[in-house]
Amino acid sequence: MSLSQKIASHLPYLRRYARALTGSQSVGDAMVRKTLEVALADEALRQSLDGGRVPLYRLFLQVLAQEKTDPATGAADTTRREAAAQDRLGAITPASRKALLLSTVEEFSLAEAAQVMGLELGEIESLVANAIEELNGEQLAQVMIIEDEPMIMVQLEDLVLSMGHHVCGRATTHSEAVRAVQTHQPDLVLADIQLADGSSGVEAVAEILTQIDVPVIFITGFPERLLTGETTEPTYLVTKPFREETVKATISQALFFAAPRHKAA
Repeated sequence: MSLSQKIASHLPYLRRYARALTGSQSVGDAMVRKTLEVALADEALRQSLDGGRVPLYRLFLQVLAQEKTDPATGAADTTRREAAAQDRLGAITPASRKALLLSTVEEFSLAEAAQVMGLELGEIESLVANAIEELNGEQLAQVMIIEDEPMIMVQLEDLVLSMGHHVCGRATTHSEAVRAVQTHQPDLVLADIQLADGSSGVEAVAEILTQIDVPVIFITGFPERLLTGETTEPTYLVTKPFREETVKATISQALFFAAPRHKAA
């Protein structure tokens, strides 16, 4: 595989990280483009990317720091929900946010995350622990699950309940999902993209979002169907088979932006 092919295979996931880190798809994509421009202008940097995801993400964070892009700054494509969260972003240091996303959503090991950020292992462990503590202080949420596989449905229910949240609705098809949202008005939706009757979870979510402004976490075995760059991509995407830590961190992050209506007990 050529170097360009290797880099291309990592780009959808780097774009996901950039979006989650900056809170904006357009800002995130601009930083990814800048990273590639910097690498192409320096032969040594370009060759370093042959080492895989770690040097690519490390260069991205270096470019982000040089550009002084502030994750708490709004952007043209920032949603009302995301804009409302900017004050709360100040509760988590940028370093903790970077470390948490690397070790959970991007599924780097803590050792790899330390390499990406140029820190010691103990420093990364502390940053991740601090971020989780901050995020877990958020409000109690009503969560709806759209999933056609019974075992995964049960696993997700247990996971949501273990975080202190409530499962307010369940659906296995497009029509069930739309009816459940109308009935329960959830704070958060967990959705597969391929449902029981052959219907599309993506289409179900699109219809749901015309009725209620709610954050959605897609949990799917086919992330490439959503990370195409052809349309606005989901802010929150977890790949099956998933780690429970990844789903928990993504739920915490989504609720951090969403400011759910139900107060914690």
